[in-house]
Amino acid sequence: MADWWTRAQAVMPGGVNSPVRSFRGVGGTPFFVKESKGPHLITEDGITLVDYVMGYGPFILGHSAPPVIEAVINQAHRGLGYGVPTTQEVLYAELLCRSVPNLDVVRLVNSGTEATMSALRVARAVTGRRRVVKFAGCYHGHHDSLLIKAGSGAATLGVPDSGGVPEEVAALTITVPYNDIEAFRGLFKQYGPEIAAVIIEPVAGNMGTILPSPGFLRTVQDITHQHGALLVVDEVMTGFRVAWGGASKLFGLDPDLVCLAKVVGAGMPLGAYGGKREYMSLVAPLGPVYQAGTFSGNPVAVAAGLAQLNAIGGSEFYADLSQRTQYLAQELVALGRRHGVAVSTNVIGGMFTLFFSERAPSQFSEVEETNRKHYQAFFHGLLHRGIFFPPSPFETAFPSSQHDDGVVELTLKAADEVFRTL
Repeated sequence: MADWWTRAQAVMPGGVNSPVRSFRGVGGTPFFVKESKGPHLITEDGITLVDYVMGYGPFILGHSAPPVIEAVINQAHRGLGYGVPTTQEVLYAELLCRSVPNLDVVRLVNSGTEATMSALRVARAVTGRRRVVKFAGCYHGHHDSLLIKAGSGAATLGVPDSGGVPEEVAALTITVPYNDIEAFRGLFKQYGPEIAAVIIEPVAGNMGTILPSPGFLRTVQDITHQHGALLVVDEVMTGFRVAWGGASKLFGLDPDLVCLAKVVGAGMPLGAYGGKREYMSLVAPLGPVYQAGTFSGNPVAVAAGLAQLNAIGGSEFYADLSQRTQYLAQELVALGRRHGVAVSTNVIGGMFTLFFSERAPSQFSEVEETNRKHYQAFFHGLLHRGIFFPPSPFETAFPSSQHDDGVVELTLKAADEVFRTL
């Protein structure tokens, strides 16, 4: 693999096409995957790994799920793309609109980044306002408006978190700590008439799994609506991952716009944004908000997403996934503490993160204070024993329906051995 890694670094920035794949968060060299099936990855070296990254969330039925693969093959034989509508797009959109709260109308796109970017454009058009509010540690894609430094203090005006983002663009984004409702109230007192939208992950997943404190989401929603701003719920990660219909349904939210990707695309480049009909009527060709894409609604991607959602079938699927995820996360904490290691977890539906801290974090600043050296050692210890955990302490683990009791017990056995070494 050393030769492949050398070749990759010569032709791709850092050797990868997405930064977390470089393993810089944990040190070491990434492996190369040859194929995947169920809960497993098979590397180019022929090593089989139990996978808890699962493509960062899409593969809720496991890798290479038969109904998804069959749908993709069947569609590929009929064509890879047409540039005109298909009946399959209509069926898929109808399913999403039936399942997700306030999703009256939906537009298909190619990624979560496209979905959030487009939703904010709609929100600005609806309100005629410019500013956007996001929460520290929440990631909404790599477009300029939201690549803003995640401050962990009081509300701050945006500072670019990436080269190439103009300060003038960043200044339109206000950042507040997640789960800090008083800071949120304060920013609306100061900037309320200027705020077009609040965008939020109902369960944060890109600073590890961070759960909303009781009443936080509903209070954010109420304050947002009281000031005439739109609530954009980013369900790219949580949509159909924590519950059928997503976290909006789970927490009883009233979103104005919703963003989806990952699970709804079954691993293909497919995302969506939508919401209340009155707002989505502003999107071209009906209105002045322009958004388009050659590959939007690609028939192969839609076939995959539709097959996966139909295979999940509804809310009953999530009881077993949630129970097994809870068991795994809690047993990992118990094992760590048995060996004297400070460890905690946040877990919901098919998402969890193991934090090396006495208490589970509730916002980004607390995640930054966790023991990253322990996480790095834990990651490599598990990988050496055939378990692939997220290669960053700021990422989420995503069990699938294929992570059965045998896989879970194998994971716990490996973790027990690693905890002994910390």
